[in-house]
Amino acid sequence: MLELIKDSDSVELKLTVPDSAHYATAAALGMDPLDAEIRQVYFFDTPDLRLNRQGVVVRARRVQGKEGDSIVKLRPVVPAVLPKKRRKTPGFKVEVDAMPGGHVCSGSLKCSVGNADVREVVHGERPLGSLFSEHQADFLAEHAPDGPALDELAVLGPILVLKLKFDPEGFERRLVAELWMYPDNSRILELSTKCEPGEAFQAAAETRAYLSGRGIDLSGEQETKTAKALEYFAGRLAD
Repeated sequence: MLELIKDSDSVELKLTVPDSAHYATAAALGMDPLDAEIRQVYFFDTPDLRLNRQGVVVRARRVQGKEGDSIVKLRPVVPAVLPKKRRKTPGFKVEVDAMPGGHVCSGSLKCSVGNADVREVVHGERPLGSLFSEHQADFLAEHAPDGPALDELAVLGPILVLKLKFDPEGFERRLVAELWMYPDNSRILELSTKCEPGEAFQAAAETRAYLSGRGIDLSGEQETKTAKALEYFAGRLAD
């Protein structure tokens, strides 16, 4: 993990909160749901999740009051062996996600897109490839050389997400809360904070101490938002 952090652009510390503790956590941290930003998240893959099996995630987001975005993400990656040309590509980022019990390093290439464009694509009114830049298409081809192509992917989604950035009382770091609401009425509440690679361990200690002091359960089973979404929608396509 030390080697990954050393060559990454940023570190994101994450914690998923047990479903039974969602309301208590929101109250303990003083979260105001009226300040949350509404998002729709769509994933794109084959019904058998062929890209996901190769470590590739393709997604697009519609964001309330802002531009949306499209992302091609590869994980895990080893930053030190990534081509220098790729590291310099505009919109490319290497980040380590750390959570209780594990960590993963990813490389992602993001591009801004219009919310209306995403809507037209998922409704079949324009090709999926129109949401992605030439650099993103090349990045996908590099890591899924045998396909599938972008326009061959199925729409997996949407997931409705409420995202809240806030500065909790008594804590010097900004926290982000994301509530992912799945069509089967299950939910994932994730708390996170980002930091520079050189302060990752200090940030982790401070965040852990703060959340524990607020009565937040840090021992619950950790869930991955993306994996849950992909499995759910792939299952629906199979049915």
